[in-house]
Amino acid sequence: MKSSSLSLIAGTVALAAVTGFAALTAPGETNAAEPKAATRLPVERSTLLCPAPGRSDLAETTYTTVTPAADGAGGGGEAGTAELTQSNGTAGGTGKDAGDKDKKKDEEDKKGEKGDKKADPAKPVLSLKEPGRPAIAEVSGADAPALVGTATGRLAPGWAAQQTTLVEAGSRGLLGVSCSAPGTDFWFPAASTAKSREDYVHLTNPDDTAAVADIELYGPDGSLKSDVGEGITVPARSGVRVLISTLTSEAVEDVTAHVTTRTGRVGAAIRTADDTTGSDWLAASVSPTGTLVLPGIPADATSVRLVAFAPGDADADLKVQLLGTNGPISPSGNENLRVKSRMTAGVDLKDITKGEPGSLLLTPVKGGKGTPVVAALRVVRGKGDGREAGYIPATGPVGAQATGADNRAKGSTLSLTAPGATATVKVIASAGSDGGEQVVKTYTVKSGTTIAVTPPVPSGLKGGYALTVRTESGGPVHAARTLSLPKDGVQMFTVQTLPDDGGTVAVPEAVQDLSVLDD
Repeated sequence: MKSSSLSLIAGTVALAAVTGFAALTAPGETNAAEPKAATRLPVERSTLLCPAPGRSDLAETTYTTVTPAADGAGGGGEAGTAELTQSNGTAGGTGKDAGDKDKKKDEEDKKGEKGDKKADPAKPVLSLKEPGRPAIAEVSGADAPALVGTATGRLAPGWAAQQTTLVEAGSRGLLGVSCSAPGTDFWFPAASTAKSREDYVHLTNPDDTAAVADIELYGPDGSLKSDVGEGITVPARSGVRVLISTLTSEAVEDVTAHVTTRTGRVGAAIRTADDTTGSDWLAASVSPTGTLVLPGIPADATSVRLVAFAPGDADADLKVQLLGTNGPISPSGNENLRVKSRMTAGVDLKDITKGEPGSLLLTPVKGGKGTPVVAALRVVRGKGDGREAGYIPATGPVGAQATGADNRAKGSTLSLTAPGATATVKVIASAGSDGGEQVVKTYTVKSGTTIAVTPPVPSGLKGGYALTVRTESGGPVHAARTLSLPKDGVQMFTVQTLPDDGGTVAVPEAVQDLSVLDD
Protein backbone atom coordinates (compact mmCIF):
# COMPACT_ATOMS: atom_id res chain seq x y z
CA MET A 1 0.00 0.00 0.00
CA LYS A 2 1.24 3.50 -0.79
CA SER A 3 2.33 5.87 1.98
CA SER A 4 -0.67 8.12 1.26
CA SER A 5 -2.95 5.20 2.03
CA LEU A 6 -1.20 4.56 5.35
CA SER A 7 -1.47 8.23 6.30
CA LEU A 8 -5.16 8.29 5.53
CA ILE A 9 -5.83 5.20 7.58
CA ALA A 10 -3.81 6.60 10.47
CA GLY A 11 -5.78 9.85 10.32
CA THR A 12 -9.06 7.98 10.30
CA VAL A 13 -8.05 5.89 13.30
CA ALA A 14 -7.05 9.07 15.14
CA LEU A 15 -10.40 10.64 14.33
CA ALA A 16 -12.20 7.59 15.61
CA ALA A 17 -10.24 7.71 18.84
CA VAL A 18 -11.21 11.34 19.41
CA THR A 19 -14.84 11.37 18.25
CA GLY A 20 -16.00 7.80 18.04
CA PHE A 21 -17.64 8.56 14.68
CA ALA A 22 -15.07 7.72 12.01
CA ALA A 23 -15.45 4.46 10.14
CA LEU A 24 -13.37 2.62 7.54
CA THR A 25 -14.86 1.11 4.40
CA ALA A 26 -12.79 -1.44 2.53
CA PRO A 27 -12.08 -0.95 -1.17
CA GLY A 28 -14.64 -2.56 -3.44
CA GLU A 29 -17.64 -2.27 -1.12
CA THR A 30 -20.61 -0.90 -3.02
CA ASN A 31 -21.96 1.42 -0.34
CA ALA A 32 -18.65 3.08 0.50
CA ALA A 33 -18.77 6.78 1.50
CA GLU A 34 -22.52 6.67 2.13
CA PRO A 35 -23.25 9.70 4.38
CA LYS A 36 -24.78 9.15 7.79
CA ALA A 37 -26.93 11.43 9.89
CA ALA A 38 -25.28 13.83 12.32
CA THR A 39 -25.42 13.14 16.02
CA ARG A 40 -26.25 15.95 18.45
CA LEU A 41 -23.93 16.16 21.44
CA PRO A 42 -23.96 18.53 24.43
CA VAL A 43 -21.62 21.51 24.25
CA GLU A 44 -18.71 21.43 26.70
CA ARG A 45 -18.20 25.16 27.13
CA SER A 46 -20.50 28.22 27.08
CA THR A 47 -19.80 31.94 27.42
CA LEU A 48 -22.32 34.60 28.53
CA LEU A 49 -22.06 38.37 28.86
CA CYS A 50 -24.31 40.66 30.92
CA PRO A 51 -24.17 44.44 30.23
CA ALA A 52 -23.68 46.95 33.04
CA PRO A 53 -27.18 47.31 34.56
CA GLY A 54 -27.54 51.08 34.57
CA ARG A 55 -26.63 54.47 35.93
CA SER A 56 -29.19 55.04 38.69
CA ASP A 57 -28.26 55.03 42.38
CA LEU A 58 -31.78 53.71 43.00
CA ALA A 59 -31.32 50.64 40.81
CA GLU A 60 -31.86 47.20 42.33
CA THR A 61 -30.49 44.45 40.09
CA THR A 62 -31.12 40.73 40.37
CA TYR A 63 -28.86 38.27 38.54
CA THR A 64 -30.19 34.76 37.97
CA THR A 65 -28.32 31.88 36.35
CA VAL A 66 -29.29 28.28 35.67
CA THR A 67 -28.40 25.23 33.63
CA PRO A 68 -31.45 23.09 32.86
CA ALA A 69 -31.40 19.61 34.33
CA ALA A 70 -30.80 16.97 31.68
CA ASP A 71 -34.11 15.53 30.44
CA GLY A 72 -35.86 17.63 33.03
CA ALA A 73 -34.65 15.34 35.79
CA GLY A 74 -30.98 15.63 36.67
CA GLY A 75 -27.58 16.59 35.38
CA GLY A 76 -25.12 14.18 33.86
CA GLY A 77 -21.72 14.18 32.22
CA GLU A 78 -18.43 15.54 33.47
CA ALA A 79 -18.35 17.89 36.45
CA GLY A 80 -17.95 21.53 35.55
CA THR A 81 -18.17 25.12 36.72
CA ALA A 82 -20.39 28.11 35.85
CA GLU A 83 -19.41 31.54 37.13
CA LEU A 84 -20.23 35.14 36.32
CA THR A 85 -17.47 37.54 37.35
CA GLN A 86 -17.08 41.30 37.21
CA SER A 87 -15.60 42.84 34.11
CA ASN A 88 -12.80 45.37 34.44
CA GLY A 89 -15.37 48.18 34.28
CA THR A 90 -17.67 50.00 31.85
CA ALA A 91 -16.62 53.27 30.24
CA GLY A 92 -18.98 55.79 28.71
CA GLY A 93 -18.29 58.16 25.88
CA THR A 94 -18.92 59.26 22.33
CA GLY A 95 -17.88 56.88 19.58
CA LYS A 96 -14.14 56.32 19.34
CA ASP A 97 -13.35 57.81 22.75
CA ALA A 98 -15.76 55.53 24.59
CA GLY A 99 -13.01 53.11 25.55
CA ASP A 100 -10.43 55.73 26.56
CA LYS A 101 -11.41 55.68 30.22
CA ASP A 102 -10.81 51.94 30.46
CA LYS A 103 -7.54 52.15 28.51
CA LYS A 104 -6.24 54.76 30.96
CA LYS A 105 -7.33 52.58 33.85
CA ASP A 106 -5.46 49.61 32.36
CA GLU A 107 -2.32 51.72 32.02
CA GLU A 108 -2.58 52.86 35.64
CA ASP A 109 -3.08 49.28 36.80
CA LYS A 110 0.02 48.17 34.89
CA LYS A 111 2.07 50.99 36.44
CA GLY A 112 0.99 49.83 39.88
CA GLU A 113 2.13 46.24 39.33
CA LYS A 114 5.43 45.16 40.87
CA GLY A 115 7.71 42.75 39.03
CA ASP A 116 5.87 39.85 37.47
CA LYS A 117 3.08 39.83 40.05
CA LYS A 118 -0.34 39.40 38.44
CA ALA A 119 -3.68 40.68 39.69
CA ASP A 120 -5.89 38.17 41.47
CA PRO A 121 -8.72 36.84 39.33
CA ALA A 122 -12.06 38.55 39.83
CA LYS A 123 -14.22 37.15 42.57
CA PRO A 124 -17.35 35.53 41.11
CA VAL A 125 -20.54 37.54 41.51
CA LEU A 126 -22.56 34.40 40.94
CA SER A 127 -21.65 30.70 40.90
CA LEU A 128 -23.85 27.80 39.89
CA LYS A 129 -23.52 24.59 41.89
CA GLU A 130 -25.69 22.09 40.02
CA PRO A 131 -28.01 21.74 37.03
CA GLY A 132 -31.71 22.25 37.60
CA ARG A 133 -31.52 24.75 40.47
CA PRO A 134 -30.85 28.44 39.75
CA ALA A 135 -28.50 30.69 41.70
CA ILE A 136 -29.36 34.32 42.45
CA ALA A 137 -27.36 37.41 43.45
CA GLU A 138 -28.50 40.99 44.08
CA VAL A 139 -26.63 44.27 43.56
CA SER A 140 -27.71 47.84 44.41
CA GLY A 141 -26.73 51.19 42.93
CA ALA A 142 -25.23 52.57 39.75
CA ASP A 143 -21.76 51.07 39.97
CA ALA A 144 -22.66 47.46 39.16
CA PRO A 145 -20.31 46.40 36.33
CA ALA A 146 -20.84 44.27 33.28
CA LEU A 147 -20.40 40.54 33.94
CA VAL A 148 -18.38 37.97 32.01
CA GLY A 149 -19.03 34.27 32.53
CA THR A 150 -18.04 30.80 31.41
CA ALA A 151 -19.63 27.42 32.06
CA THR A 152 -17.93 24.06 31.48
CA GLY A 153 -18.71 20.37 31.73
CA ARG A 154 -22.23 19.37 32.69
CA LEU A 155 -23.09 23.01 33.52
CA ALA A 156 -22.39 24.22 29.95
CA PRO A 157 -25.32 22.78 27.89
CA GLY A 158 -28.18 25.28 27.95
CA TRP A 159 -26.51 27.58 30.48
CA ALA A 160 -28.62 30.74 30.82
CA ALA A 161 -28.46 33.96 32.82
CA GLN A 162 -30.59 37.05 33.13
CA GLN A 163 -30.32 40.39 34.82
CA THR A 164 -33.43 42.26 35.95
CA THR A 165 -33.16 45.81 37.25
CA LEU A 166 -35.91 47.73 39.05
CA VAL A 167 -35.70 51.54 39.01
CA GLU A 168 -38.65 53.21 40.72
CA ALA A 169 -37.74 56.88 40.13
CA GLY A 170 -36.19 59.02 37.40
CA SER A 171 -35.90 56.90 34.25
CA ARG A 172 -38.06 54.33 35.97
CA GLY A 173 -38.64 50.88 34.66
CA LEU A 174 -38.28 47.16 34.99
CA LEU A 175 -35.27 46.48 32.78
CA GLY A 176 -34.71 42.86 31.80
CA VAL A 177 -32.17 41.30 29.46
CA SER A 178 -30.96 37.79 28.85
CA CYS A 179 -27.20 37.61 29.13
CA SER A 180 -25.98 36.66 25.68
CA ALA A 181 -23.16 34.87 23.91
CA PRO A 182 -20.50 37.04 22.27
CA GLY A 183 -20.67 37.65 18.54
CA THR A 184 -19.52 39.88 15.69
CA ASP A 185 -22.76 41.11 14.07
CA PHE A 186 -25.93 42.50 15.74
CA TRP A 187 -29.05 44.29 14.45
CA PHE A 188 -31.20 46.57 16.63
CA PRO A 189 -34.35 47.91 14.97
CA ALA A 190 -36.50 50.15 17.26
CA ALA A 191 -33.62 52.21 18.63
CA SER A 192 -34.00 56.00 18.50
CA THR A 193 -32.11 59.29 18.45
CA ALA A 194 -35.25 61.34 19.24
CA LYS A 195 -34.90 64.10 21.83
CA SER A 196 -37.25 62.23 24.19
CA ARG A 197 -35.02 59.13 24.11
CA GLU A 198 -31.65 58.30 25.62
CA ASP A 199 -30.43 55.03 24.09
CA TYR A 200 -27.03 53.57 24.93
CA VAL A 201 -25.35 50.75 23.04
CA HIS A 202 -23.56 48.55 25.60
CA LEU A 203 -20.60 46.54 24.30
CA THR A 204 -18.92 43.91 26.50
CA ASN A 205 -15.68 42.13 25.61
CA PRO A 206 -15.14 38.66 27.17
CA ASP A 207 -11.62 38.11 25.89
CA ASP A 208 -8.10 38.95 27.05
CA THR A 209 -7.40 41.20 24.06
CA ALA A 210 -9.17 44.38 22.95
CA ALA A 211 -12.01 44.29 20.42
CA VAL A 212 -12.75 47.02 17.87
CA ALA A 213 -16.38 47.68 16.93
CA ASP A 214 -18.35 49.85 14.50
CA ILE A 215 -21.87 51.21 14.98
CA GLU A 216 -23.92 52.14 11.91
CA LEU A 217 -27.27 53.93 12.17
CA TYR A 218 -30.12 53.86 9.63
CA GLY A 219 -33.23 56.03 9.63
CA PRO A 220 -36.30 56.25 7.36
CA ASP A 221 -34.22 57.93 4.64
CA GLY A 222 -31.20 55.66 4.84
CA SER A 223 -27.82 55.83 6.54
CA LEU A 224 -27.27 58.45 9.25
CA LYS A 225 -23.71 59.47 8.44
CA SER A 226 -21.19 59.55 11.26
CA ASP A 227 -17.47 58.99 11.62
CA VAL A 228 -17.43 58.73 15.41
CA GLY A 229 -19.26 55.39 15.28
CA GLU A 230 -16.26 53.73 13.69
CA GLY A 231 -13.31 52.05 15.37
CA ILE A 232 -14.67 51.92 18.93
CA THR A 233 -12.16 50.14 21.16
CA VAL A 234 -13.59 47.79 23.78
CA PRO A 235 -10.74 46.94 26.19
CA ALA A 236 -10.08 43.37 27.29
CA ARG A 237 -12.71 41.93 29.65
CA SER A 238 -14.39 45.33 29.87
CA GLY A 239 -17.52 47.15 28.77
CA VAL A 240 -18.17 50.34 26.82
CA ARG A 241 -21.45 52.24 26.49
CA VAL A 242 -22.11 54.68 23.66
CA LEU A 243 -25.00 57.18 23.57
CA ILE A 244 -26.22 56.73 20.01
CA SER A 245 -27.67 60.24 19.72
CA THR A 246 -24.07 61.53 19.89
CA LEU A 247 -23.20 59.58 16.74
CA THR A 248 -25.40 61.73 14.50
CA SER A 249 -26.89 65.23 14.39
CA GLU A 250 -30.26 63.89 13.22
CA ALA A 251 -33.07 63.34 15.74
CA VAL A 252 -35.02 60.34 14.38
CA GLU A 253 -37.80 58.36 16.05
CA ASP A 254 -37.18 55.00 14.37
CA VAL A 255 -33.55 53.98 13.99
CA THR A 256 -31.88 50.66 13.21
CA ALA A 257 -28.47 50.26 14.83
CA HIS A 258 -25.99 47.79 13.32
CA VAL A 259 -23.07 46.69 15.49
CA THR A 260 -20.16 44.81 13.94
CA THR A 261 -16.61 44.06 15.04
CA ARG A 262 -13.43 44.54 13.04
CA THR A 263 -11.42 42.51 15.51
CA GLY A 264 -12.51 40.35 18.43
CA ARG A 265 -16.05 39.71 19.59
CA VAL A 266 -18.47 41.42 21.95
CA GLY A 267 -21.83 41.11 23.59
CA ALA A 268 -24.22 43.88 22.55
CA ALA A 269 -27.50 45.29 23.87
CA ILE A 270 -29.21 48.70 23.90
CA ARG A 271 -30.46 50.30 27.10
CA THR A 272 -33.36 52.58 26.19
CA ALA A 273 -34.87 55.40 28.23
CA ASP A 274 -37.88 57.54 27.38
CA ASP A 275 -39.09 60.68 29.14
CA THR A 276 -42.65 59.35 29.51
CA THR A 277 -42.58 55.55 29.19
CA GLY A 278 -39.54 54.57 31.26
CA SER A 279 -36.59 52.31 30.52
CA ASP A 280 -35.90 48.79 29.29
CA TRP A 281 -33.35 46.79 27.31
CA LEU A 282 -33.61 46.25 23.57
CA ALA A 283 -32.03 42.91 22.61
CA ALA A 284 -30.78 42.14 19.12
CA SER A 285 -33.13 40.85 16.44
CA VAL A 286 -32.63 37.43 14.94
CA SER A 287 -30.33 37.55 11.90
CA PRO A 288 -31.91 38.88 8.68
CA THR A 289 -34.39 36.44 7.17
CA GLY A 290 -37.52 36.52 5.02
CA THR A 291 -40.01 35.39 7.68
CA LEU A 292 -40.00 36.75 11.23
CA VAL A 293 -41.91 35.97 14.42
CA LEU A 294 -42.20 38.46 17.31
CA PRO A 295 -43.88 36.59 20.20
CA GLY A 296 -45.43 37.72 23.45
CA ILE A 297 -47.43 40.93 22.92
CA PRO A 298 -49.35 41.47 26.18
CA ALA A 299 -53.14 41.35 25.99
CA ASP A 300 -53.45 44.81 27.57
CA ALA A 301 -50.98 46.57 25.25
CA THR A 302 -52.23 50.12 24.59
CA SER A 303 -49.72 50.83 21.82
CA VAL A 304 -47.58 48.60 19.59
CA ARG A 305 -45.07 50.00 17.10
CA LEU A 306 -43.38 47.78 14.52
CA VAL A 307 -39.93 48.78 13.25
CA ALA A 308 -38.30 46.83 10.40
CA PHE A 309 -35.17 47.14 8.26
CA ALA A 310 -33.97 45.47 5.05
CA PRO A 311 -30.15 45.38 5.03
CA GLY A 312 -29.71 44.11 1.48
CA ASP A 313 -30.04 45.66 -1.98
CA ALA A 314 -33.70 44.69 -2.46
CA ASP A 315 -36.88 46.16 -0.98
CA ALA A 316 -39.08 43.91 1.16
CA ASP A 317 -42.85 43.62 0.91
CA LEU A 318 -44.17 42.03 4.08
CA LYS A 319 -47.52 40.61 5.04
CA VAL A 320 -48.37 41.55 8.63
CA GLN A 321 -50.47 39.17 10.74
CA LEU A 322 -51.37 38.95 14.40
CA LEU A 323 -51.45 35.36 15.64
CA GLY A 324 -54.09 35.55 18.36
CA THR A 325 -55.86 33.03 20.53
CA ASN A 326 -58.23 32.04 17.72
CA GLY A 327 -55.93 32.26 14.70
CA PRO A 328 -54.28 34.82 12.41
CA ILE A 329 -55.81 38.21 11.62
CA SER A 330 -54.54 41.11 9.52
CA PRO A 331 -54.55 44.53 11.21
CA SER A 332 -56.93 46.84 9.39
CA GLY A 333 -55.04 49.39 7.32
CA ASN A 334 -51.69 47.74 8.03
CA GLU A 335 -52.07 44.41 6.26
CA ASN A 336 -48.81 44.96 4.35
CA LEU A 337 -45.57 46.80 5.05
CA ARG A 338 -43.05 47.93 2.45
CA VAL A 339 -39.48 48.18 3.72
CA LYS A 340 -37.12 49.92 1.32
CA SER A 341 -33.54 48.77 0.99
CA ARG A 342 -31.32 50.10 3.80
CA MET A 343 -34.12 52.28 5.16
CA THR A 344 -35.91 51.86 8.48
CA ALA A 345 -39.69 51.50 8.30
CA GLY A 346 -41.97 52.09 11.29
CA VAL A 347 -45.72 51.62 11.63
CA ASP A 348 -48.06 52.25 14.55
CA LEU A 349 -50.25 49.19 15.11
CA LYS A 350 -51.98 50.87 18.07
CA ASP A 351 -53.82 48.48 20.44
CA ILE A 352 -53.64 45.62 17.98
CA THR A 353 -54.26 42.84 20.51
CA LYS A 354 -57.67 44.21 21.63
CA GLY A 355 -57.53 42.52 25.02
CA GLU A 356 -56.15 39.18 23.84
CA PRO A 357 -52.52 38.04 23.84
CA GLY A 358 -50.83 37.72 20.47
CA SER A 359 -47.66 37.48 18.42
CA LEU A 360 -46.71 39.17 15.18
CA LEU A 361 -45.87 37.18 12.05
CA LEU A 362 -44.12 38.85 9.10
CA THR A 363 -44.00 36.91 5.84
CA PRO A 364 -43.23 37.79 2.18
CA VAL A 365 -46.31 39.09 0.38
CA LYS A 366 -45.52 36.94 -2.66
CA GLY A 367 -44.49 33.88 -0.68
CA GLY A 368 -41.18 32.11 -0.98
CA LYS A 369 -38.08 33.00 1.01
CA GLY A 370 -38.52 36.73 0.48
CA THR A 371 -36.08 39.55 1.18
CA PRO A 372 -34.13 39.24 4.45
CA VAL A 373 -35.26 41.73 7.12
CA VAL A 374 -34.86 42.38 10.84
CA ALA A 375 -37.60 43.72 13.11
CA ALA A 376 -38.62 44.61 16.65
CA LEU A 377 -41.67 45.87 18.51
CA ARG A 378 -41.98 48.72 20.98
CA VAL A 379 -44.87 47.81 23.26
CA VAL A 380 -46.58 50.20 25.69
CA ARG A 381 -48.87 49.22 28.55
CA GLY A 382 -50.94 51.62 30.63
CA LYS A 383 -52.21 55.13 29.96
CA GLY A 384 -51.21 58.69 30.82
CA ASP A 385 -48.53 58.95 33.50
CA GLY A 386 -48.80 55.20 34.09
CA ARG A 387 -47.40 54.19 30.68
CA GLU A 388 -44.48 51.78 30.54
CA ALA A 389 -42.60 50.54 27.44
CA GLY A 390 -40.91 47.23 26.65
CA TYR A 391 -39.34 45.70 23.54
CA ILE A 392 -39.82 42.45 21.64
CA PRO A 393 -37.24 41.65 18.93
CA ALA A 394 -37.86 39.06 16.23
CA THR A 395 -36.57 35.73 17.49
CA GLY A 396 -35.87 32.18 16.45
CA PRO A 397 -37.91 29.16 17.57
CA VAL A 398 -37.51 27.31 20.85
CA GLY A 399 -36.01 24.40 18.95
CA ALA A 400 -34.81 21.60 21.16
CA GLN A 401 -34.78 23.73 24.32
CA ALA A 402 -34.94 27.33 25.56
CA THR A 403 -34.74 28.75 29.08
CA GLY A 404 -35.88 31.91 30.84
CA ALA A 405 -33.83 32.21 34.01
CA ASP A 406 -35.62 34.80 36.18
CA ASN A 407 -39.13 33.94 37.34
CA ARG A 408 -40.94 34.77 40.57
CA ALA A 409 -43.86 33.25 42.46
CA LYS A 410 -46.08 35.88 40.85
CA GLY A 411 -45.81 38.08 37.78
CA SER A 412 -44.60 35.68 35.06
CA THR A 413 -46.54 35.04 31.83
CA LEU A 414 -45.35 32.56 29.22
CA SER A 415 -46.38 33.17 25.59
CA LEU A 416 -46.21 30.35 23.06
CA THR A 417 -47.01 30.70 19.35
CA ALA A 418 -47.05 28.18 16.50
CA PRO A 419 -46.75 30.00 13.15
CA GLY A 420 -46.81 26.72 11.23
CA ALA A 421 -48.19 23.34 12.24
CA THR A 422 -49.79 22.59 15.59
CA ALA A 423 -47.14 21.80 18.19
CA THR A 424 -46.75 20.36 21.67
CA VAL A 425 -44.19 21.63 24.16
CA LYS A 426 -43.07 20.58 27.60
CA VAL A 427 -42.59 23.38 30.14
CA ILE A 428 -40.36 22.66 33.12
CA ALA A 429 -40.43 24.86 36.21
CA SER A 430 -37.05 24.22 37.83
CA ALA A 431 -36.44 23.70 41.51
CA GLY A 432 -36.44 26.96 43.45
CA SER A 433 -33.19 28.76 44.18
CA ASP A 434 -33.76 28.40 47.95
CA GLY A 435 -36.11 25.45 48.00
CA GLY A 436 -38.92 23.69 46.18
CA GLU A 437 -39.16 20.92 43.61
CA GLN A 438 -39.56 21.10 39.86
CA VAL A 439 -42.94 20.83 38.15
CA VAL A 440 -43.55 19.79 34.54
CA LYS A 441 -46.55 20.67 32.36
CA THR A 442 -47.35 20.05 28.69
CA TYR A 443 -49.09 22.53 26.38
CA THR A 444 -50.50 22.17 22.87
CA VAL A 445 -50.39 25.25 20.63
CA LYS A 446 -52.72 25.15 17.65
CA SER A 447 -51.51 26.20 14.22
CA GLY A 448 -51.52 29.97 13.70
CA THR A 449 -52.35 30.81 17.31
CA THR A 450 -50.77 32.21 20.45
CA ILE A 451 -51.47 31.12 23.99
CA ALA A 452 -50.44 33.07 27.08
CA VAL A 453 -50.37 31.06 30.29
CA THR A 454 -49.39 31.50 33.89
CA PRO A 455 -46.50 29.05 33.93
CA PRO A 456 -46.17 26.24 36.45
CA VAL A 457 -44.49 27.12 39.76
CA PRO A 458 -42.22 24.71 41.66
CA SER A 459 -43.94 22.98 44.55
CA GLY A 460 -42.89 24.55 47.84
CA LEU A 461 -41.09 27.38 46.03
CA LYS A 462 -38.59 29.47 47.94
CA GLY A 463 -36.70 32.13 45.99
CA GLY A 464 -36.79 32.33 42.21
CA TYR A 465 -36.93 29.68 39.52
CA ALA A 466 -36.30 29.08 35.83
CA LEU A 467 -38.61 28.04 33.01
CA THR A 468 -37.38 25.65 30.33
CA VAL A 469 -39.42 25.02 27.18
CA ARG A 470 -38.79 21.90 25.07
CA THR A 471 -40.43 21.08 21.75
CA GLU A 472 -42.08 17.66 21.92
CA SER A 473 -43.80 17.35 18.55
CA GLY A 474 -45.26 19.27 15.63
CA GLY A 475 -44.08 22.50 14.04
CA PRO A 476 -41.79 25.21 15.39
CA VAL A 477 -42.80 27.14 18.49
CA HIS A 478 -41.66 30.67 19.35
CA ALA A 479 -41.80 31.77 22.98
CA ALA A 480 -41.42 34.78 25.25
CA ARG A 481 -41.60 35.32 28.99
CA THR A 482 -43.13 38.53 30.40
CA LEU A 483 -42.31 39.57 33.97
CA SER A 484 -44.66 42.17 35.50
CA LEU A 485 -44.12 44.09 38.74
CA PRO A 486 -46.81 46.79 39.09
CA LYS A 487 -45.61 49.74 41.21
CA ASP A 488 -47.75 52.71 42.31
CA GLY A 489 -50.17 52.37 39.43
CA VAL A 490 -47.47 51.81 36.81
CA GLN A 491 -47.54 48.44 35.03
CA MET A 492 -43.79 47.86 35.01
CA PHE A 493 -42.87 44.93 32.80
CA THR A 494 -40.16 43.41 30.65
CA VAL A 495 -40.30 40.76 27.90
CA GLN A 496 -37.54 38.29 27.05
CA THR A 497 -37.78 36.04 24.01
CA LEU A 498 -36.74 32.38 24.35
CA PRO A 499 -34.84 31.09 21.30
CA ASP A 500 -33.01 27.75 21.18
CA ASP A 501 -30.21 27.83 23.77
CA GLY A 502 -27.66 26.09 21.54
CA GLY A 503 -27.00 23.49 24.23
CA THR A 504 -26.17 20.83 21.67
CA VAL A 505 -24.16 20.79 18.45
CA ALA A 506 -24.46 18.54 15.41
CA VAL A 507 -21.45 16.26 14.98
CA PRO A 508 -21.57 14.41 11.64
CA GLU A 509 -20.54 10.78 11.52
CA ALA A 510 -17.48 10.43 9.33
CA VAL A 511 -17.33 7.61 6.80
CA GLN A 512 -13.99 7.14 5.04
CA ASP A 513 -14.05 5.74 1.51
CA LEU A 514 -10.77 3.92 0.76
CA SER A 515 -11.89 2.44 -2.54
CA VAL A 516 -9.83 4.96 -4.50
CA LEU A 517 -6.59 3.96 -2.85
CA ASP A 518 -4.11 1.71 -4.62
CA ASP A 519 -2.75 -1.42 -3.03
